[in-house]
Amino acid sequence: MPRITRSGRKSAKGSGASASDLRSTDGNAHDRYRRLGDADDASESVNRVDYSGWRNIFNPVWCYNGFVTCVVALTVFGFIMVFSSSSVSMVAAGKSPWAQAANQTIYGIFGLIVTAVAAHIKAEWYRRASFFLLLGAMFLQLLTLTPLGRNVNGNTGWIGIGSLTLQPAEALKLALCIWLPLALSVAGRRAKTVGLLQAYWIPIVMFAASVGFVLIGKDLGTAMILIIIGFVAFLVGGFSMWLLFSMSALAAVGIVFVFVFGSANRMNRILAAYLPCNAESSQGVCYQSIHSMYAMASGGLTGVGLGNSREKWNYLPEAHNDFIFAVIGEELGFIGTSLVVLTFIIMGWCLMRVALQSHNSFTRLVLVCIATWIVSQGLINICVVLGLLPVMGLPLPFVSAGGTALIMCLCASGVAMSMMKSLPEIRSAQSKP
Repeated sequence: MPRITRSGRKSAKGSGASASDLRSTDGNAHDRYRRLGDADDASESVNRVDYSGWRNIFNPVWCYNGFVTCVVALTVFGFIMVFSSSSVSMVAAGKSPWAQAANQTIYGIFGLIVTAVAAHIKAEWYRRASFFLLLGAMFLQLLTLTPLGRNVNGNTGWIGIGSLTLQPAEALKLALCIWLPLALSVAGRRAKTVGLLQAYWIPIVMFAASVGFVLIGKDLGTAMILIIIGFVAFLVGGFSMWLLFSMSALAAVGIVFVFVFGSANRMNRILAAYLPCNAESSQGVCYQSIHSMYAMASGGLTGVGLGNSREKWNYLPEAHNDFIFAVIGEELGFIGTSLVVLTFIIMGWCLMRVALQSHNSFTRLVLVCIATWIVSQGLINICVVLGLLPVMGLPLPFVSAGGTALIMCLCASGVAMSMMKSLPEIRSAQSKP
């Protein structure tokens, strides 16, 4: 572990909330949450630590730079793989082979600009605006239930305005990653003076409503990511572990009965992942998974070469989107896929390491939530491609084609960078010329 060679302490900030804030009956709930959230800025220790040699993996500055490098590397790699995996299908559709890749590049450039802007916004602004960000994202998600909603592959999770389509659930992921930490920090303090459920009812209701809006559109994969984010946030945020597991079990049973057993298509996809495929299903629900396995098996150690995939010749559905990892495995082999997995591991490590060093519970929980979102979605996508999980329609973060998903992942990275810069070591390194 790092060796502490010298330490000092900064004075506490003077924006703490008094106990009367908890008992106040005037003003709205959001104002009270914001004021109480400001009280979290307790005094921090600024330690001078020896990070020489292998200890650099614990260095917050190294983690910050490593995270930024991974985000840029995955985004650029995504441009390359989207072109490689989509060029044939674009030509078959009578379009330019560059069509999909050009769109992805435009989204990526815009997303990187959003990242830079989000990274320069102070963490305090996110804390104050978190409730309104969540309300805006929930409103956009509700628009999918109006005539503006678009149905894609059985899920009504998109808004269509002319040729432009948006997926509001991606914005909802980020909004929850910012608002839940504040709500849970405040609820944790209130739980010391009032009952547990009385303190936590606002985050519970708002989180349940967010997941419910997504489930109404039958987007079970996205709802699963939201549930994972919420579970980790409540667990780390100090909510009762026994009550959390009990509520999660009841919710899981309800979702399975209503949204799985109630849909023959979803039930068949789940069975196809764990039961042998017959001649009929191999051309139906098993078709995508079988060709994904063909692609992965063909890659071997080093792959068949970038651009030389055979499965992308209209054999593997969604080769440039949800199943782009299969094309990576075929063209770049075990080495290429291992590097992608390693990149996600580094991103998760960097976010979690900085979160552990933060003395501010809001900053810490935001970083944990963003790490949970990106890493869990990447892991689930890879498991689907490998046949370990049923097909869920989740893209590989930063890599799969899709404008809304890419932009929101990059925006989340900018928010994470802003939170990471609240650490004195990172802030000091950023201020150096």
